[in-house]
Amino acid sequence: MSEMVEVIIDSIRVHLMAPQRVVVLKQVNAERYLTIWVGPYEAEAITVALQEVEMARPLTHDLLKNVFKAFNARILRVEIVKLQDDIYYGNIVAEVDGREIHIDSRSSDAIAIAARAHVPILVHPSVMESAGVEPDQEIPESSSAAKKEPPPPLSEDASDRLSVFKDFIDKLDIDDSDKDKPDSPKA
Repeated sequence: MSEMVEVIIDSIRVHLMAPQRVVVLKQVNAERYLTIWVGPYEAEAITVALQEVEMARPLTHDLLKNVFKAFNARILRVEIVKLQDDIYYGNIVAEVDGREIHIDSRSSDAIAIAARAHVPILVHPSVMESAGVEPDQEIPESSSAAKKEPPPPLSEDASDRLSVFKDFIDKLDIDDSDKDKPDSPKA
């Protein structure tokens, strides 16, 4: 099997127009990111763990971590192992009685467990290749994309609609006499 790619939780972002959240994972030692859409409850569970907020009663992921501990299972790592039909598949990898077991998991649940157990998050290279993104490189100024073209002329209808703003601005009484007042900022 190819060497897995280690990532860390970079951030959790909120989509302002939908109840979805995005967990942004950053590759360790590289500028490559993996974004995974999660529900609001999963995002909150991850955020609570990252901020190490103490809850009066265990949340679901805390309960699962406690179950592992009660059965003398040690969580070793979590893995994002596959991306199929825009769905990420995860594993929680634990050690029990000297043997390694892989427990099928949603990626968001695996990440929430990793945040609580302080274990590595690993991503299969094929997932990083297909879904990982790198920040855009700066475009050199000599590039044709950097050339600024003048805006196209306004249509007559658009010009008529904007004329009300021109009339308003033309009627404003703006003078430079405020510069001489003691409380005014100097130009």
